[in-house]
Formats: sequence, C-alpha cells, structure tokens
Amino acid sequence: MHLPYHFIGLDVHKKSVAFCEMRADGKRIDSGTFSTRQTAIAQWAAQRTQPWIGGMEATLFSGYLYDMLTPHAVEIQVGHPARIKAISTAKHKNDAADAETLANLLRADLFPECHMASKRVRELRRVLRYRNFLVRQAVRMKNKTTGILMETGVEYNAKKIHRQRYFNELLDNLEDVPNSVRELLRMTRSNLEIFQAAQKKLLDALVKLPELRARVERLMTIDGVGEITALTWTLEIDDPWRFANLKQAQSYCGLCSGQHESAGKNKNGPLSKQRNGNLQTILIEAAKLAPRWNAQLRDVHARAMEQEKNHNRATCAVARKLVAYLMAVDKSGKPYEDRSSEE
Repeated sequence: MHLPYHFIGLDVHKKSVAFCEMRADGKRIDSGTFSTRQTAIAQWAAQRTQPWIGGMEATLFSGYLYDMLTPHAVEIQVGHPARIKAISTAKHKNDAADAETLANLLRADLFPECHMASKRVRELRRVLRYRNFLVRQAVRMKNKTTGILMETGVEYNAKKIHRQRYFNELLDNLEDVPNSVRELLRMTRSNLEIFQAAQKKLLDALVKLPELRARVERLMTIDGVGEITALTWTLEIDDPWRFANLKQAQSYCGLCSGQHESAGKNKNGPLSKQRNGNLQTILIEAAKLAPRWNAQLRDVHARAMEQEKNHNRATCAVARKLVAYLMAVDKSGKPYEDRSSEE
C-alpha cells in the first residue's frame, strides 16, 4: 500500500453509514455520516479528493454499499464480523469509534478480510435461499394440515394425506366438523400448492443457467450428491480455491466442533456457530441419505457408528467426507471417480 492512499472505515447501518477517513500515518482527514440512499452515496464518494481504500463489516446491507462504492475506490474490503470484534474490543463503543477502528485496521494492514462474492453470484444465491424459504413454508403448510385434522379428531392416512386426490376425497367426505375447518384445510392446501410451484419454478430456472450447469453436473457425478446439494455448494462456496485446506472448508460448512484449550487441557464443544448455515443444513440432509447410494460413505457411517455410538456424530462424519469429495471434484474440474476398488 502506498502513502498517498487514504483509508476509510465504514460503519454500515440500515439508513446511515458512519465513516472515518485517515492518512497512512494515522492523521484523521474527515469523519461523519451519510445516508444509504443512492444519491447520498454517490455524492459522498464524489467528495473524496484522494485515492482511497475502504473497509466495512459484513452485514445484511454491506453488499449494496459494496457495489455502489467499488467503482469509486482503489479497493473495498469486507471484514469478518467475529474477527473484527475479537481484534477491536473497546470500552466505549459507538458508530464514530467503530468507523475509526476499521480505518486503523486498514492502514495497519490488519483488516480481517472475508470473501466477497461477485454481484451475479450474490444475486443467484439470493434466489436459491428464497427457494429454500419457500420449501420451509410448504413444510409448515403440510404440518398445519395434519395439525388441523388431529385437532378435530379426523382419521387420515399419513402416507397419502398430501396427495391431491386423496386430500380432495377426504375433504368431500368430512362429517361432523365445522365448516370453518373445511375452509382452513382448503386454504392451507392452496398455500401449499403455491409454495411448491414457486420453489420448483425457481429451482428449474437456476439449474438451466449455462454459467452453473457444467459445474453442477460435474458435482452430481458423486454418488449421493443431488441437484440441490450441488447447486447449493456451487453458489455458497463460490470459489473453492479460497480454502487453503480441507479443514477450512469443513469449518466454513459448520461441520467442526468448537474448541477451548487452556493450561494444556483441551475441551471440544458442540458444532461451531460460526458457519454458513444454509450450506450446513443442506450437507447434513444430504449426509443422511447419501450412504444409501454411495458405498464409501456407507462405510464411513458404519465406522463412525461403531466408534461413537451416536447417529448425529456419524452423520457429521459422512458430511465431512462429502465435503472432501465436493472439494476434490470442484478443484480438479473433473468428474468423480470411485477408486475404492483400485489396488
């Protein structure tokens, strides 16, 4: 970094941004706040008189500001919230102090930068996460349907209740229940069909994108990896080369336990909360089913069960092995090859 650069810490909030601009020697040049409206952001950026490097903490609003300011800055860095908090704990905390701390971390080259996906990847990731939201809502509608039936004492076939034909027949033959129950069941079924159709439409659109298709199909050559798992991995991981080793990737996926070591005593806790929750959920779900189609993963599950005597830990062991396969295929750019039978 060169001395002419100014370093600007940006403390981002929903409606305003606090900033602190410094020279490399630590002298403050400017500070204050500006609105997150597009015109206000553009006006603030136009007032900078020197080439500058900006830094902000990763939040829900960081992506929008990042895209707006990138054309005006030499570089914009997005920091890992937990690491920034660990580095910059202070007795007095306010927006101005936070912006100053970020500026100091930038000029000292101590800013804990995290990966920032491209605007296009973040757009597609948003669509996929919304599809997952629709799936959760559809599950809630299914649970609500069975809940209403149980609440009113209606007998039903649990395996067929969510099939349209069976549901309609059941509804037509309902007796001794209030009319409100029939209306609620119809409404719940209608919502279920809306959510299911919408999530399928979003999923089909994502899978057909040329920029994703080849990578997704390559990941699906791994036995036990389906369309959802491959697509989620592609968009949530983005660039597999940002992980120096397999343990970093497994930690990012939330498959490593927390650790506390003091005075030579090591204590492992539950799975760490510092993870990509969307990816963790999909990998755990995949790990429960993958051993049915993948002999190697079936062996991993059997060994883990023999050692741990715990189904959840065995599932996590399968998920970690699944990450190893996904990383290997993604980095090599070649389809999966089962080498378990090779001598």
